[in-house]
Amino acid sequence: MKSLEEKILREGVVLDGDVLKVGSFLNQQIDTDFLFSMGEEIANYYKEDKITKVLTVEASGIAVAVAVAHCIGVPVVFAKKSMTINVHGELYSAKVHSYTHGNDNQFIVPKDYLSSSDKVLIVDDFLANGKAFEGLIDIAGQAGCEVVGCAVAIEKGYQGGGDKLRSKGIRVHSLAIIDKMSPAEIKFRK
Repeated sequence: MKSLEEKILREGVVLDGDVLKVGSFLNQQIDTDFLFSMGEEIANYYKEDKITKVLTVEASGIAVAVAVAHCIGVPVVFAKKSMTINVHGELYSAKVHSYTHGNDNQFIVPKDYLSSSDKVLIVDDFLANGKAFEGLIDIAGQAGCEVVGCAVAIEKGYQGGGDKLRSKGIRVHSLAIIDKMSPAEIKFRK
């Protein structure tokens, strides 16, 4: 998605620790018109797949997932990263290491929200090493869901997570793939 690449070049900031800050339009402040254009792009890519649910993880992935789900016309289910008093009953769970935060999280989804009749599209804002996607694929598998694919706004291609998922036969659609990133330069995959 050329417009996303251009927006990353204009507004993105590369921080220490190999972090791309896109808070001005995707994470902390959201350009809603642009968000829904990304949602339309992803929805169109998977339009023949008869998706019944979009699955993501809190927190930054929720906005992209909502845009995609809205364009498809299905609900969003998001995994929480910790137990809260409003989560109860039987749960699907997966332990996932967070690259960004440097810690482990327990992704949890109540069993009421996913079933073996669901065709799930997994959506997130970033794909780096692929651990979040692997955790969500694990949860979908526990529920017996069919995973039709994984969609992401920004993939850090040089970290290999997307290629690892593709090598397992998972359909991955990334709106922008970064092959090289430094404070001086961002290069996108052609």
